[in-house]
Amino acid sequence: MIRAFLAIDLPESLRPGLALVQGELKKSQADVRWVPPGNIHITLKFFGNVTDAEVPAIIDAAREVAAEQAPLTLKVTGAGAFPNIRGPRVVWLGLGGDMLPLTQFFYRLEKALAVLDYPPEGRAFNPHLTEIILYQSVLSPKGSTYTPLEVIHLGP
Repeated sequence: MIRAFLAIDLPESLRPGLALVQGELKKSQADVRWVPPGNIHITLKFFGNVTDAEVPAIIDAAREVAAEQAPLTLKVTGAGAFPNIRGPRVVWLGLGGDMLPLTQFFYRLEKALAVLDYPPEGRAFNPHLTEIILYQSVLSPKGSTYTPLEVIHLGP
């Protein structure tokens, strides 16, 4: 069994800027568990534990949906914190740009994965790039380590 999720990875060129912003935010001494900039992504579907035998079907379903999707242009439009800015536990970055195509892609992906018995989230997609990656997530006391299992490109 592996712990897996589908995500859109961020371009490598954005990571130094994210690290810089994180460095500034860490000065606040907020009780936040910081994610390494290399692990920041847009989650499309969290599967939890799946068997090795399930992975090819997940990849095939994601590849089929992705083949019909044109590349997307996204941009950071703001930032915030949960539960609030005075006592943050989660710091998030808002997205803008091709949000409608991204949302439509997400729901097509949910439908394709539901056929494989991975039910939809049951809540609206609220994402907080041209590749989709199936990741393996390994938990450890130092945090999660994400290993790409398959890169799936958008478009034909």
